[in-house]
Amino acid sequence: MAMSQTYGPADEAESIATINRALDSGISLLDTADIYGQGHNEQLVGRAVAGRRDQVVIATKFGFVAGGGGRRLAGEPSYVNAACEASLKRLGTEYIDLYLQHRVDPATPVEETVGAMADLVAAGKVRHIGLSEASAEQITRAHAVHPLTAVQNEWSLWTRDHESNGVLAAMRELGIGFIAFSPLGRGFLTGALNGPDNLAPADMRRTNPRFQAGNFAKNLELVDHLRELAAHKGCSVAQLALAWVLARGEDVVPIPGTKKLKNLEANIAADAIELNDDDLAALDDSFPLHVAAGARYPGKSE
Repeated sequence: MAMSQTYGPADEAESIATINRALDSGISLLDTADIYGQGHNEQLVGRAVAGRRDQVVIATKFGFVAGGGGRRLAGEPSYVNAACEASLKRLGTEYIDLYLQHRVDPATPVEETVGAMADLVAAGKVRHIGLSEASAEQITRAHAVHPLTAVQNEWSLWTRDHESNGVLAAMRELGIGFIAFSPLGRGFLTGALNGPDNLAPADMRRTNPRFQAGNFAKNLELVDHLRELAAHKGCSVAQLALAWVLARGEDVVPIPGTKKLKNLEANIAADAIELNDDDLAALDDSFPLHVAAGARYPGKSE
């Protein structure tokens, strides 16, 4: 996503170089969506993996329809089919490895949406399916129609809702993998930001409640705790935050929104960091559930 929108200017050459270096390093999962850059990101991924398709697990998402100065959710079967065809074309591939509904459409029963996704699997256009930002109930209902391979929800040290709201328990009971998006708290948990003025004028985080002045200062105190622990482990703040997500289990895959080569190399190194019980206890003490100041999104209560 960051390669096409949200976090300031994009650099296509740097993005393609970063993707290829990731593949060279053994990273195989690339996550995108049809709404990222209004299709630009899928096209970018398609160009980057041309000639290397067999090395890549491509995950893409559908469900947001832009128009009229905003966007709406969609999940009706006819839309699912059309969205898939469009994504296949932009990606330049004959199949999508993992196809996810970006957000469950409240106007369409999730069973109907997943039924259409199951048809895509039967047709060979999609290999596996999943949901994003789904509740435990939605996951259970969807899985009864067709097995879900993964659910993509936010999970990081400062967003741990799914540990207590039944989502993680439901996924593990059903054998569904967890793709953790924003494992670095949209960059906050890297320790590189010290105020809202660090953000580019067009950076969408300027409207995010956790990045607003009062909340920003409170959340910086959390990062200070993380900085102390990182120094003890001999790693960077970002690497420690990623190592914590990696330590959640073999069924958890974090997807940091890396768009620069230097950050990619640092993130890869996080996989080698081992956290013992004392390390994990210290992180739990510093980042208890619901500790972050501010909601995750504008206009939301959590």
